Amino acid sequence: MSFTIYPAIDMRDGKCVRLEQGDFDKQTIYGENPYEIAQEFAAAGASWIHMVDLDGAKEGSRKNAEHVIRAARELDCHVQIGGGIRSEADVRFYLEQGVDRVIIGSLAVRNLELTKELLSKFGSQIVIGLDARDGYVATEGWLERSQIQAVDLGLELANAGARTFIYTDIAKDGMLSGPNVKEIVRLGRVTGVNVIASGGIQGLDDLQELKKYREDHVIGSIVGKALYTKQFSLKQALESEVD
Repeated sequence: MSFTIYPAIDMRDGKCVRLEQGDFDKQTIYGENPYEIAQEFAAAGASWIHMVDLDGAKEGSRKNAEHVIRAARELDCHVQIGGGIRSEADVRFYLEQGVDRVIIGSLAVRNLELTKELLSKFGSQIVIGLDARDGYVATEGWLERSQIQAVDLGLELANAGARTFIYTDIAKDGMLSGPNVKEIVRLGRVTGVNVIASGGIQGLDDLQELKKYREDHVIGSIVGKALYTKQFSLKQALESEVD
């Protein structure tokens, strides 16, 4: 099974930013133009780019769509987008504009039946984002913690046809403290569904560690702050895709 690196572009107020543990008050700006960052990632050889509309996640509507659409249309790589996806219309909007995959997060908690309908209609073009704090799913841009355990929700959605999860441990995100390998692997083993790891990647050793669990359905990793703070280059990370 292959292992894919997803360089991340988190967008807020039209800029490329990173948050610490999902805290909107702990923000660092790393670029004034998200599309230009996407260009750099594509030029470095990324096959996928992971984009997040933080404004959309917080407010429940599309706020930074123009950067996503431009990247999807103009760059020679795949694009997936999350943040502010609250309806079938939102999903269709992005897919019709050339985006390859749409990530559903808060909606999976707020409207489970609609999420199941979307999985039935769009199949592998839907990715389920399981963003967890202390094992429980967080919603609304990570501002609220639900009473639903991430693994339990994952299992129900796997039974409804989910094919890919993104698992983010919020406590790890933006902290360069290493991923929560235990929970990432647990999700893959329990659900039997492909899992993309997110949050805490500090060095190339973290990527190598995750690769050990490909047979447990860990198929890739999102990398954000480590790239922006030059812990390693995207070229080095992409080389880790190859055995």
